[in-house]
Amino acid sequence: MSATDIAKLPVMLSTLRLPTIARLWQDLGQRADREGWGTARFLAVLCEHEIHERHARRIARHLAEAALPPGKTFATFDFASVPTLRKAHVLALAQGDAWLDQGANILLFGPSGTGKTHLGAAIGVALVEQGHRVMFTRTTDLVQMLQAARRDLSLPAMLAKLDRFDCLILDDLGYVRKDQAETSVLFELIAERYERRSIIATCNQPFSEWNQIFPDPAMTVAAIDRLVHHATILELNTESYRRRKAAGSKATTSG
Repeated sequence: MSATDIAKLPVMLSTLRLPTIARLWQDLGQRADREGWGTARFLAVLCEHEIHERHARRIARHLAEAALPPGKTFATFDFASVPTLRKAHVLALAQGDAWLDQGANILLFGPSGTGKTHLGAAIGVALVEQGHRVMFTRTTDLVQMLQAARRDLSLPAMLAKLDRFDCLILDDLGYVRKDQAETSVLFELIAERYERRSIIATCNQPFSEWNQIFPDPAMTVAAIDRLVHHATILELNTESYRRRKAAGSKATTSG
């Protein structure tokens, strides 16, 4: 390769958006010369590095946009403290392909502090690592955004923007106020995603108490019907993790 070609190569690789190859080609080229690689192997190794780092950058971008709470992964989730869950089942769900393709949902029920948010976020992290796009939000925050979009006559555009995410994680759905404006936009979101895009929802209240969320009985039934159809329901009916941790800390201090 001539000096002119070598000088032009970084510019061409930048134009082609191949930053990894631009960074590695000289070192790998020297190794290829030492070890007698053929042209095809040299090119294949360069492409493998580019593909690997491009995938890593994409995952990093998607994790950032997902806004998942930090530290809440399967590695930090105590499955032993939640005997109602089968770890193998949850990890299988985290692979995501089958139920996401159906636009199915996962509903996490249990008292406050039992790990619903942690589990939902951990599934979200795993889905992103599998290449899916996820958005985590408190349900009340998202409802306020949807209400603002409706006031601005941009609700369809907002719903279309959310449609880019394979899965929405709606944390603390039961904290939405029993208000016609709030619950109607929440219902529109649920209806819009029905059988098309997935939802993971955490909630303190069982279905029998969802009349506290939706003011209209028909809307309550319709919302439950759309969420439950094709849904996996996980119940975390166990002692509060936060209460156990506080008790353990107190015992340690006393000891």
